[in-house]
Amino acid sequence: MDDRVGHGGPRVPEQRRPGSSGKPAALRFDVLGPVRAWRGEESLATGSPQQRALLAALLLREGRTATAAELIDALWGEEPPSQALAAVRTYASRLRKVLDPGVLVSESGGYAVRGLREGALDLAVAQEWATEAEKARGAGDLGHARKVLNRALGLWDGEALAGVPGPYAEAQRVRLEEWRLGLLESRLDLDLELGCHAEAVSELTALTAAHPLRERFRELLMLALYRSGRQAEALAVYADTRRLLAEELGVDPRPGLRELQRRILQADPDLVEPSAPAAEPPSAPVRPAQLPATVPDFTGRKSFVTELSEVLAGAAGGDEDTGRVMAVSALAGIGGVGKTTLAVHVAHQARSAFPDGQLYVDLQGAGARAAEPETVLGSFLRALGTADSAVPDSLEERAALYRSVLDGRRVLVLLDNARDAAQVRPLLPGTAGCAALVTSRVRMVDLAGAHLVDLDVMSPDEALALFTKIVGEERVAAEREAALDVVAACGFLPLAIRIAASRLAARRTWTVSVLAAKLADERRRLDELQAGDLAVKATFELGYGALEPAQARAFRLLGLADGPDISLTAAAAVLDLPVEETEDLLESLVDTSLLESAAPGRYRFHDLVRLYARACAERDEQPPGERAAAMSRLLDFYLATAAGVYAIERPGDRLVDHLERTGADGLVFPDRHAAQDWLYAEAVPLLACVRQSSGEATLRRAVDLLWAAVDLAESGANFREYEAAGAALRDAARAAADGRAEGRANLVLANARHWSGQFDQADQEAREALKLSEAAGDPLPCCWAANILGAFAYYQNRYAEAEEYLERAIRDFRACGDLPGAAAALCNLSRLHLETQRPDSAVHLARQGTETYEKLGHSLKAANGHYALGMALGKNGQLVDAAAHLGKALEIFRESRQRLWEGMTLFRLAEVDLLAQRPAPAATNAEMALASLRGIGGEWRRGNVLTVLGKALNGIGHSGRAQVCWREALEIYEELRSPEAAEVQVLLAPATAA
Repeated sequence: MDDRVGHGGPRVPEQRRPGSSGKPAALRFDVLGPVRAWRGEESLATGSPQQRALLAALLLREGRTATAAELIDALWGEEPPSQALAAVRTYASRLRKVLDPGVLVSESGGYAVRGLREGALDLAVAQEWATEAEKARGAGDLGHARKVLNRALGLWDGEALAGVPGPYAEAQRVRLEEWRLGLLESRLDLDLELGCHAEAVSELTALTAAHPLRERFRELLMLALYRSGRQAEALAVYADTRRLLAEELGVDPRPGLRELQRRILQADPDLVEPSAPAAEPPSAPVRPAQLPATVPDFTGRKSFVTELSEVLAGAAGGDEDTGRVMAVSALAGIGGVGKTTLAVHVAHQARSAFPDGQLYVDLQGAGARAAEPETVLGSFLRALGTADSAVPDSLEERAALYRSVLDGRRVLVLLDNARDAAQVRPLLPGTAGCAALVTSRVRMVDLAGAHLVDLDVMSPDEALALFTKIVGEERVAAEREAALDVVAACGFLPLAIRIAASRLAARRTWTVSVLAAKLADERRRLDELQAGDLAVKATFELGYGALEPAQARAFRLLGLADGPDISLTAAAAVLDLPVEETEDLLESLVDTSLLESAAPGRYRFHDLVRLYARACAERDEQPPGERAAAMSRLLDFYLATAAGVYAIERPGDRLVDHLERTGADGLVFPDRHAAQDWLYAEAVPLLACVRQSSGEATLRRAVDLLWAAVDLAESGANFREYEAAGAALRDAARAAADGRAEGRANLVLANARHWSGQFDQADQEAREALKLSEAAGDPLPCCWAANILGAFAYYQNRYAEAEEYLERAIRDFRACGDLPGAAAALCNLSRLHLETQRPDSAVHLARQGTETYEKLGHSLKAANGHYALGMALGKNGQLVDAAAHLGKALEIFRESRQRLWEGMTLFRLAEVDLLAQRPAPAATNAEMALASLRGIGGEWRRGNVLTVLGKALNGIGHSGRAQVCWREALEIYEELRSPEAAEVQVLLAPATAA
């Protein structure tokens, strides 16, 4: 889980002690692992096992004296050697020479360890932290309690008193292990109370395998599974437990376990939430503070501020008994009327009434692509402390979990720029004490129970006050009538006033009269208040008309790009200017409020400003072809840079030589990590550019950009958007009768659908890609298509066809000089040889592929080689080597953010664990594979993992859960008409017969 402490090499004590003063000569001791002594960071020699046993016996007495007889009994028990007393004295003498003077003292015929400073013994530190966790839990601070328990558990370095002989050490080992397990149970209980159910399943599965008779672990596993939506598995755990206890001990499960089973059978709603409510909210990050900054010159709107504040106060002070469950206030008005400014100001004033946090999102309702509610809910849940792995996939599940997380808390939610009520409803809290503020251009009469506020333009006095705050009292006082003319010409619209005043404030040589004269032209003023978009357009004209020519050109051209924001380097490509000059222009546009600085080096338009900028481009851009040229330059920039990323990640791959030529160079990166960072950061704008580039002049480059950016689909990070873009380009190429582009677009789609598990569609598209590319004389897509078709045929047990395609792919890749492509086909052919009972040649082929990748310095694809080689070695009985190669693959895939392949590698490791008769780690790896593949990879791959998980669970005695997993896998296979169904039916047959 997110803040657990792992076990690695020997720990340096200073890294884990509370209140350490950093004195280099301080003595420290470890007993929660091998018995060790430290002076500062220096490890001290503690001697023979019996000498360490003596030291441990003294340390565990916490300063009390141990007599010689007690120490002899501790070291040797009932059969001490004849010279036991002399040996004890010798050990004590040797330890005195190693430790500081006065630490090991002789007293009353015995010995004691005295004078240690606080925190010198790891056991004492663990006890302190356990006590602190107990107090924190009692006070309701569950997050802190969990964190401190993790620290305590992290002090263990393997078995306590490891390697120390004697009956005393053995008894203490048992005691300390029991205490550790108790702490672990407490920590896992906190995990569940904090909503980390899905994360806990894997750990609890392993723990129940290691400690099969410990009922508390099984109880927690049942609860974790139930809260993860896996009710059948939870009940199966109970059945497995009852059978095991009857067979091993002849007893029934304890009452608590039986009660939990009853509640699960009855679908007790209280089980969905933690049983013990927290008195205080957990530690960060569950107190979000996401409100944007309020403007310092907020002016007027007093009646609205009072009205909204009263509604929020009623929500914060109300409860279900008073009839006020939750308050929703929806602000409506034309663009630029100040809805967001007012909502943010009121929200800041009400913060103290909502101590559990404030959430904010721009729903982008005025744009072409409004924010999806499920995406927003995912962001909100993470801000409220929900782990990524615990966030459900569907909108309904996310909304339900969101309302559950907010239950009992006082949270204010600001939903800005909403499209309609349907977009808002899933985002509303559902419990007393919470409130929502919604802003939108439409009046939400269909939002049940909402307090509706229609926000009109400012009064003349408010408008003049706002203008004065921005421009300055001295300039306005000198030309009051001209200032009144300015705000009247702005239609008293706050955004128009703010832009006009900002222009004037930035130009000290202008007078107010100059600005008023510019606004006298009615073409620059609002004609009708109810024409919201036109009013906003007229307002923006004030700022646009005052721009210098270079600024105006930048404003127009940057508005053409569809992405939610644009990077500085991409903007430079659009404008065909150096980066430094581009930055100056963009920052000057930020100063005019026509552009926003989203983050360092990234810029965005308000959605309405973007529409206005495009209108300006259509009207003003000369020559007429400059708009198309600007978008072509952006496409070139993305294609050249994505090709560079591809080349860095895949040295020797010939794809970059077969891409369309670009008119500009892309960015250069120092290493593949920087290249990957760029690709994932630019994913959404890049894919938006692809979708905008389906015209005949840019179509081929757009298809090639998708091909070069293949990691966005293969990693699972953006595969839905990637797939949609591929389908759009395929249709455009077909309409344009461009066989080359259509073939490549089909190939891109086949790849994307392969990784999402849509094998039938992918197979059809790969066949179409092969046919079209052969007709177009386009060799590299033919190689890729043959490799993909070979893989699909292998998946569907068409082995002869698969071998034919893969051998063709190897020949064709080599003919193209594409050695990495040939290596990929070799690895696929290795898997085919495995399935057709040729294990030796499978290992040979996988080694060939892996060696090719490594000779080329191909880190990412080398992981695929290690993956294939690990599979081949595993099926060939070389399990240690198999695990080593799969471990290498897993490390690279994780580092490269390839979540799909991370999950598949965990699945293969689980298979190797099963072959090695290690069902417990197999279950752990399979559970982690399920978590990694959630939402990606398709149902067939999920069915494979469930099958292996069932085998692992069956191996650790969880036969009931195994049956549940196999039944779910069988449903998947039967739905897909997959031949794997036969194997699962065999696995289920004994249970069916019983």
